[in-house]
This record gives sequence, structure tokens and C-alpha cells, in this order.
Amino acid sequence: MNSQIPETHCNTEYETLLRVLICQPEFMAIDDVINDVQKKYKEDNINVELAMQQHGEFERKLKEHGVEVIKLPSSEKFPEQVFTRDIGFTVGDDIFVAEMASDIRKGEEDVLEGWLEEEDISYLTTTNRVEGGDVIVDRSKVYVGVSSRTSNEAIHKLKVDLPQHEIIKVPFNEKYLHLDCVFNILSPEVGLIYPEALDEKTVEMLSKNYKLIEVSEEEQFSMGTNVLSIGQGKVFSLPQNANVNDAMRSHGFEVIEVDFSEIIKSGGSFRCCSMPLKRK
Repeated sequence: MNSQIPETHCNTEYETLLRVLICQPEFMAIDDVINDVQKKYKEDNINVELAMQQHGEFERKLKEHGVEVIKLPSSEKFPEQVFTRDIGFTVGDDIFVAEMASDIRKGEEDVLEGWLEEEDISYLTTTNRVEGGDVIVDRSKVYVGVSSRTSNEAIHKLKVDLPQHEIIKVPFNEKYLHLDCVFNILSPEVGLIYPEALDEKTVEMLSKNYKLIEVSEEEQFSMGTNVLSIGQGKVFSLPQNANVNDAMRSHGFEVIEVDFSEIIKSGGSFRCCSMPLKRK
């Protein structure tokens, strides 16, 4: 790897974000309904011009806060390509390229692999379905959501590939799409949770590790847990999720509010739309 190639390193969800991979929603559309949020907005579909404006503001704010933004090329073949988190994830120094479960998203991985190979960045492949929205990293622990989008076989391979990490399975109601739509980590001490999507035993386990801010049903639907932490206590969140934002501020976080209302119609928000390559 030469000096021009960005190093890759992510040990947490909340350390200072240095480099991130995004993709503009140039061809965003709800073509095949694959989650409950899309069901609501299928008829309205996506106003691409507005989605591009909102995504552009997100990109501008990332750069304003010192994050290097790298953009994957968008393609008409992939209407959900804006959600770069799902096609890959970084754990420690390793980048993993995911294997997508939904037919409409298969092939997005090839775009990521092409970019990594062009940049001469090594990567690992996963097996038998795993999506990055189900993978949440906190130091030596990796929480992995178990659903139809992330299989037990894939989790077993992660255990083999990451022997220095504790891989923790987190079962949840898969109607909520990915783990990061019902659970997220803001700091070593604080997390967000929508407890109705998880069983009592799992909530108890997570409660032992974090002080959990509970997200309401209404704000879960508008992606209240799917925030993006960029370090130094700064968190991207939707202005519409006022209760979540107030709760985070009461815990000392600086909330960066960006309107993402058009993009969340497809079932993902700031975390879904960002694949961190390097944190420190």
C-alpha cells in the first residue's frame, strides 16, 4: 500500500472520523419494497432532486468537520446504492466486503471491490449473507445482528477472521431491517436503543454495557437510532427526531442536525449512508 492510499482503521463507532465512503442518491428509487418504511412511501417514491440536495448538505457538513469524503460512482442499476454502510464495513485494520441478501442490491459489492482494487486496498470477503448495517464495533467487541440479511454462517466466518474480537450475536425483529435501525453506540458509556425490537434478555445484556437512551416508536420509524458519530461527541441526526436529539444533548453530545427526510423514505439515515474507512 503506497503513501497515497488511505489507511483503514476503525475500532469503534464514535472515535474521530477521518475518511468515509459515500455514494450520491443520483438514481435513488423505491423499486422493490424491502422494509416497512418503504411500504409507507412506495406511492410517493423518492424526489431525487431533493435527495441529492440533502445528501449534498450531509457531505458538506462532513467536510466542514474535517472528514475526507470519498464518493463511489452511482449507477442506474442500483437504486439503493446511497446506503454504502451495508456493502462493507471496517473492523480494526480490515475492510470486509459484504454479500447482499436482497436481489435489488446484489452487484453493489462489485462497485466497492472495483474501487478497492483500483486503489490497491486489500479486503476480506464475507460469506453467505452479511450486511454492514448489522455490524456495530466497539473496541474488542463486535455486535452482529442476526436476521435474513446476516446469517449464522457469516457470523461464524467473522469469528474466524477476527480472532482478537468478541463476536456477539444480537437477535432482533428483522422487520426493522438492520441492527443499526434499533441499536447504536455513541460513546464507551452511552447507546441508543429501540427496545421493542429486541428480546428482554438482549436488552438486559446491552444495558450492562451501556447507559441506553430509549427511542420511541415514532422516532424509530424516522431512523432515530441511525445516527452517525464523527468523534469528539459530535453526532449527525435528523432535526425531526427532537426527543432523541434532546436526550443526546443532555448526555453531553453535540448534535449536528441535517434534514435527511427524503432519504429516510427508503429506510436508512446517516449511519446507513456512510462507510467509515478510518477513525482515530
